[in-house]
Amino acid sequence: MYDKKIKLDQVFELRTKTTDYFGLGAIKKINDIAKILSGEGIKKVIIVASKSAYIKTGAWDVIEPALKDNGIDYVIYNKITPNPTDTCVDEATKVGLNFGAQAVIGIGGGSPIDAAKSVAIMIKYPQYTTADLYEFKFTPDSALPIIAINTTHGTGTEVNRFAVVSIEAKEYKPAIAYDCIYPRFSIDDPALMTGLSAEQTVFVSVDALNHVTEAATTSVASPYSIMMANETVKLIAEYLPRVIGNPQDLEARYYLTYASAIAGISFDNGLLHFTHALEHPLSAIKPELAHGLGLAMILPAVVKTIYAAYPERMATLFAPIVPGLNGTPDEAEKIASGIESWLRAVGVSQKLTDEGFTEKHIERLVELAQETPSLDGLLSLAPVKSTAEVIRNIYKSSLKAS
Repeated sequence: MYDKKIKLDQVFELRTKTTDYFGLGAIKKINDIAKILSGEGIKKVIIVASKSAYIKTGAWDVIEPALKDNGIDYVIYNKITPNPTDTCVDEATKVGLNFGAQAVIGIGGGSPIDAAKSVAIMIKYPQYTTADLYEFKFTPDSALPIIAINTTHGTGTEVNRFAVVSIEAKEYKPAIAYDCIYPRFSIDDPALMTGLSAEQTVFVSVDALNHVTEAATTSVASPYSIMMANETVKLIAEYLPRVIGNPQDLEARYYLTYASAIAGISFDNGLLHFTHALEHPLSAIKPELAHGLGLAMILPAVVKTIYAAYPERMATLFAPIVPGLNGTPDEAEKIASGIESWLRAVGVSQKLTDEGFTEKHIERLVELAQETPSLDGLLSLAPVKSTAEVIRNIYKSSLKAS
């Protein structure tokens, strides 16, 4: 039986706008994509990537010949860093404009693909800066065609309309969501992900776990977002330990990639709230902080804070990770403790103090959570009122292990 708290008169969208080629060997589909682009008169593209992952994964060995065989010239911008910045996007946009790029190919995890989405908008709106885009000083309704070649199983950005870029000067890390940046085509080939380190593997999988924790519990959650959320947690619980034990386990990589993709669709529909709204200030202040680690450190406190709002739903969602929950409001401590134990079991024992955060940072973090453009929208969807005190308590509870 579906969740009894679903509002039957709440109208929601079923968003599935990207054609995603999924499975082992899917990278070969780039030739079909290039043929379509060429047939439409697209002869110049900008490649947006990090320094070397697009080569090390083996993706470029297939992509470059496909572009050449279909008469498509390219320019590469490969300076995207984790937690990409407005400066990088502005630089890449300039490169694309000077080259005359007609489409954008993002190769990598969430950072390069989000940057690619941003470049696709900015080339269409050269009178603005990327900071203008992420501070909502204009609303784009068009972008260059985007091709997303995904090389990590965490963000889900290859199948949704979201992108995140940090504005360095203000310690802002906002998110945007526009229909014009759904990738036209994307590729999810798990074979490209076997080179992820154990740490990266865990962090990106924890990102997907957080996506669905939020998408299943926002005020606009739907049976659709909840269904995919439940499946995501089952897959992560089963296959993440296998990949940690054997990074070359292609079956396990396949299902973690699938979990990430459906998590991306889940939050494209159900949206997000606390963990992402509160993590963004963390990695805005410390850009070297891995996004997935930031999420992991605050997840137990967030779940404890919201559990009483949807105890049955969350007990079902987390059953593969924290078995034995009855779905009663008094289990908030139990589920938070269980998630903490599971995180330690997969190799994440750090808390905020381990990453250099102290009590002195908390007020600034609370300010950023409330002031950063877009984060107020996420917080407004939380299942409990997102007051400054609630936000402050989540950060404080996440400083050290309970």
